[in-house]
Amino acid sequence: MSVIQKIRDKYAVWIIVLICLAIVSFLLQDVFFGRTGMGQSNVVGKVNGVELTNTDYQRRIEFTTEQMRQRMPGQTFDEEAQQYFREEAWNAFLRENIMTEQYEALGITVTDAEVVDAFSANNPHPLVRQQFANRETGEFDPSVIQQVNQAAKQDPNMRAQLLQFDQAIVEYQQNLKYYSLINKGIYYPKWLAKQQQEDAAKVANIGYVQVPYSTIADSTIKPSDAELNKYIQDNKGMFEVPEGRKLEYVSFDVIPTGTDSAAALADIQKLKAEMDTTPDVAQFVKLNSEYNQYDGYVSRSAIQVPNKDSIIDLPKGATFGPYLDGNMLVYAKMIDRKTMADTVKLRQVLIFAQQGADSIAKKRADSVEAVIRGGGDIAAIATAISQDPNAKQTGGEVTLAPHTDMPAELAEVKTFAFDGTTGAVKTVKLPIGYAVVKIMEQKNVGPALKIAYLGKRVDASSASSNDMLTAANEFASANTNRDKFEKAIQQKGLNKKIAENIQPMDFVLPGLGSAREIVNWAYSAKKNDVSRVFSLEDRFVVAVLTSIREKGTAPLDEVRPTVEAEVRKQKKADQIIAKIGTPANLDAAAKATNQPVLTAEGLNFSSSYAPALNFEPRVIGAAFNKAWGPAKVSAPIQGQAGVFVIHVNNYTESGIGNLDYGQQSQAFEGAMQQLVQQQLFQSVLKKNSNVKDNRAEFFRSN
Repeated sequence: MSVIQKIRDKYAVWIIVLICLAIVSFLLQDVFFGRTGMGQSNVVGKVNGVELTNTDYQRRIEFTTEQMRQRMPGQTFDEEAQQYFREEAWNAFLRENIMTEQYEALGITVTDAEVVDAFSANNPHPLVRQQFANRETGEFDPSVIQQVNQAAKQDPNMRAQLLQFDQAIVEYQQNLKYYSLINKGIYYPKWLAKQQQEDAAKVANIGYVQVPYSTIADSTIKPSDAELNKYIQDNKGMFEVPEGRKLEYVSFDVIPTGTDSAAALADIQKLKAEMDTTPDVAQFVKLNSEYNQYDGYVSRSAIQVPNKDSIIDLPKGATFGPYLDGNMLVYAKMIDRKTMADTVKLRQVLIFAQQGADSIAKKRADSVEAVIRGGGDIAAIATAISQDPNAKQTGGEVTLAPHTDMPAELAEVKTFAFDGTTGAVKTVKLPIGYAVVKIMEQKNVGPALKIAYLGKRVDASSASSNDMLTAANEFASANTNRDKFEKAIQQKGLNKKIAENIQPMDFVLPGLGSAREIVNWAYSAKKNDVSRVFSLEDRFVVAVLTSIREKGTAPLDEVRPTVEAEVRKQKKADQIIAKIGTPANLDAAAKATNQPVLTAEGLNFSSSYAPALNFEPRVIGAAFNKAWGPAKVSAPIQGQAGVFVIHVNNYTESGIGNLDYGQQSQAFEGAMQQLVQQQLFQSVLKKNSNVKDNRAEFFRSN
């Protein structure tokens, strides 16, 4: 996913420019796929009796993937991204059917008249406003609706797409009505506002004795399994877990040997000899190098490669290397040097060309260029008429560096930015129209270098791979149960690793990458089984299944450290409370426990934290217990860090004045509405639905 973020960072402005014309047409594609017949053998899951066939599921996955392809043209998605798409497709199915059931139960409908009104020119629906926009202005245009309706009369596919778009509006409105009903049920009563105001208006200043749990050694408290299991059963909500598996594994990594390195060195030296005699070094490197490089000028400060100091001072035509960069042997050759800026700020006005109307767009661009050359403010012009979606916020400003990656179609813009002079204006032809560009500032003009990197990966040979496979097979054959597996690891000094919380639909495992075969095995094996050898991209893996966890309450073995800590704390509290007894005052409690009397000021009932105490909600609450108050010392209180005995010295005003009920109500209800929007579906509706997820069965052979 970091690759996706990197592409977003590098191409953000230019991708928007190139695909903005395609957005509307894409959004009018088939957003919802028809269902096929639902044979039981083809059902991957169901919710409240509604089945999802594998065919429909695969279509949903492809649609989700296609959406991302449209947003990030040319990007190849790895297995981690594909796993995300699978979950998105599944959750979309659950959401559709769970919410439909909710709408039916509450009688929430959307009439045909409402759908018609959504296309009203005076008050268009947000989806309509977004998708029926003028290509030039980016604003909602009723004439676009008319054009689409005319096209739909001749094209059955277009008619079907419009019907599906109508359905999208229906679902949008149903969801809006549903949450509007819930929001209307959220109310902040005046009595609660008054109570909270009173709670916040007073602070307590206390004296206290704290007996930390650490005063009793852990080794003296040994809870039994029965006590630990009772704690789990008494607190089931804290230990609800999904189905999962845990395994331990050893990895036999395939790494190059000295022989492999020597072979790679011989290969690159041969290529280097050819490079030294070729007239077109850039083309030769492009065809023969395995090194990921930028074919252009880069400022000295921006170059980040091993042996940088030796490379950047090379004379033109000289070569340095070979040197090692990761798993790559590399020669660096100085192609050219020149003086240029390391950063250029420019402004641009984008003018899109409608199909068959290029001459009109060109004439308009020429007029804009003439105005700018005559002294017109390009920032104001870009804000007013540029069809760049960001122009209104940026005034058409773009910042470029020599190594900024840009699509080939925009290369002329970049060339002009760095080869031109400050103040220069030019109209550049684009695939979607024209860009009128003005160079505003060229910063840090200095040496820029064009370097060719001829790289050759040092890969493990088939012989090296076979050696590792043999070692892995020998290990797996000799260690067929968990005891032997563990013993062999210790004897051979191997590095054992752990993969835990493995879910049925996982395709990627931390530390292993794409590992669906291992997940499949983990869900078919028995506890303590040792696996066969799994062949991954650059390693061979042998695993042992150490834990099988069913959905429900976590078994003690998986949560033992957490439960032991809580039960041990409870037992320590019992001992401390018995030792304190019923003290007459703080001095008596201090004497009984050999702890000092301390003070804490400014405790507020509306907060569970105080600087002197840290997070101690029970202690803070006890300071406002009317049964104790300033009159007498408290009973022992089991807190987070120890057992406390407190005495309220006095109460004082907090200085917080009366708050406006309207503002309080708005803040409270707004926060609750936002919380409902975020958590209602996942935490309540989905949890209370009858969901059957059989998807993993359909990926067993993948």
